[in-house]
Amino acid sequence: MTPARLISVNVGQPRDVELNGEIRQTAIFKDPVPGRVKIVDHHVDGDRQADQVAHAGVHKAVYAYAREDLDFWAAELGRDVEDGFVGENLTILGYGVSHAVVGERWRLGQVELEVAQPRIPCWKLGVRAGDPAMTRRFEKALRPGAYLRVVTEGEVGAGDELEVLSRPAHGFTVFDGSRIFHRDRAEAATLLEIEELAPPLKKWARKRLGLPEDESEA
Repeated sequence: MTPARLISVNVGQPRDVELNGEIRQTAIFKDPVPGRVKIVDHHVDGDRQADQVAHAGVHKAVYAYAREDLDFWAAELGRDVEDGFVGENLTILGYGVSHAVVGERWRLGQVELEVAQPRIPCWKLGVRAGDPAMTRRFEKALRPGAYLRVVTEGEVGAGDELEVLSRPAHGFTVFDGSRIFHRDRAEAATLLEIEELAPPLKKWARKRLGLPEDESEA
C-alpha cells in the first residue's frame, strides 16, 4: 500500500474581494509552491491569514485537507478542484484527514504537528468556490479537514511521507467535532472531555451548555 504523503504546500496572502457590495479581505486563495517550505512561528512561510483571530494562532497554525475530499468536491461541483481549493496549507493524499483523532501527532519532513480541531467554515469558502451555498454545503458534508498545532518547526515539501507518531485512546475525531458543532449539538458536553481539543470549540460548548467560561480556554 502506498504510504500517505504530502502532495502540495499551499500559501496565499490577503486580498480584497467583494461580498454583497462590500469590500472584504480573505487569504483563502492559496496556491502550491515548489521546493521545501518552512513551518515556523505558528505559520507556513509565505502564508498569512486576513483574520488573525478566526484563522490563525497556535491552535490553527496550519490547515490540512485530504486530496480525496477535494475529489469529492470536484464531483459535487462538477469542475476541476485544484490543491489549495478550500484554503488548506497542506494537501494530503492517502490519509483520511477529516477522520484524524484530535491530539494525534504527525511527522511530515522535519515538522511535527498535532491535530487540534476541525475547520468551521465561513463566508470565505463561498467566495473561493464562486458559490454562496458552498459554506452550507461544506458544513453538511462533514469533511472538515484538520487545523494543526506546530510541535516541532522545520521544513516540508511535496512528496514527504505522513507518519502518525501517536494517537490518543479517546478516539474523538475532527469529524466528530464537526458533527457535534453543526448537527448533533445535544452532545456539546463531549467536547469538554477532550483535553487536546482547541479552546474555541470548548468555549462554544460551555456557552451552549450555559456554563461559566474557563479562563484557561481563552
